[in-house]
Parts: sequence; C-alpha cells; structure tokens
Amino acid sequence: MGLGRSVAGKVVLVTGAASGMGRAIAEVFGREGASVAATDQNADDLPGTAHWRLDVTSQDAIVDVVGEIVQALGPIDVLVNCAGVSVPAPIDADGYRDAWDATLAVNLVGYVQMVRACLPYLVRERSGRIVNIASTEGLGATPYLSPYTVSKHGVVGLTRSLACELGPEGVTVNCICPGPIHTPMTASIPDDHKRRFARRRVPLRRYGDPEEVAHIVLSVALPASSYLNGAIIPVDGGLTAKFG
Repeated sequence: MGLGRSVAGKVVLVTGAASGMGRAIAEVFGREGASVAATDQNADDLPGTAHWRLDVTSQDAIVDVVGEIVQALGPIDVLVNCAGVSVPAPIDADGYRDAWDATLAVNLVGYVQMVRACLPYLVRERSGRIVNIASTEGLGATPYLSPYTVSKHGVVGLTRSLACELGPEGVTVNCICPGPIHTPMTASIPDDHKRRFARRRVPLRRYGDPEEVAHIVLSVALPASSYLNGAIIPVDGGLTAKFG
C-alpha cells in the first residue's frame, strides 16, 4: 500500500504542550517535520513559533483557537490531547467537589471539546489521527486520587467509543497510558521515593522520560499506523505487565 512513515507536512495540534510529556510530544513532531500547533494555558513556556494560549475548559476558546490554527497552518491532521491536572482529594475532603469538577473539566470534558472542534478537519481526507494521553491510572487505581483516576478511566472509554464511531470515517483514535514519568506532575515526589517505587514495581527499575512517551505518540500517528484503532497502550516500563 506504500504507507508512509513520516509526518512531514502534517498539521499536529498538541494540548498541554508547555511542559512535561506535552512539550516533548510537540518537540518530537516538530523535529520530524510536522507543522506543530503547541497549545497550553501557560503560553509563555510553549515551544516553537506556532503556539497559542488555550484553556481547554472553555468551549469558546477552543473554537477560536482551532480556527486560528487552521488559518495559520492549514487543516488539522493529528490531534494529541495531553492537557491534564491532578488534584489529590480524599473522598471525605471538604474540597472534594471542587477537585472533582476541576479535574474532569480538563482531563475528560476538555478532550471531548477538542475532538468536536477538530473533527471537521480530521475527517476530510479519511486519515485523521486522534491520540489521547491517559495514564496507568486509567487501567487501575490509587487511593486519594479518585477524580484523576475516574477522568483517566473516562479517557480510555472515550477512546474506545470514538474508535468505533469514527473508524468508518477513516479517523483512528488511540490512547497512550504513561506510567511513572519524570514530569512537573511528579516533580514533588522525592527522588529516593521514586527510586524505591521503581525498584519495587517497575521491571525496568526506573522512571521514564517524557520523550520516551512522545516517540510512542509519534508512532501511533504515522500514516503507516492506519490499522491501529482503539488501542490502549501502556508506556510504563512494564508496571502494568507485572501487576496487571
């Protein structure tokens, strides 16, 4: 079929691109020749020259920014939903409802709103790619993180549902579930705690780097990955293989 292994010339929209995995994803696609629209609520730290401030909890902002991106770079070929927050919250905490609302607004509802805004462009050539970043929390659970865990289980379910719904339109929808990765979200964990956790639970015995996740996202988005649809892919050093 002559399916290509290059994203050169593709327009790729990445949310949550100011730091961590989102930034690494934007940079890897950029190095591979894609036209990357890097978006984040914190626009001051975004990589590259084509970047936009975007609050994914705002439907109006999403519609406006997607329109600006299409006008500046062309129709969107690949959407990578990576924006995320994690707010620890015991179920009996006074602020639980606030943590719940804030987490699901970004981690799940924001993903849905991004897909809806980008969909007319993704379906145009029957070759669009949607890559949702979830977490190994979407495959299991950790105490005191139920808003985050529920949101990531939701992303897994959303991915599978949209893979079935959009597959007939030629759009693939896949999900990456990173495990323990060195990001700003895990920066508060002391290094010795990270080392102990990795030795005990991760067969590779280390935390991963954001770029290791980014290269899997790139692989899923390649034209040659056209028959990969509805996949839930752990990138976790073997954590879920050992404990799943």
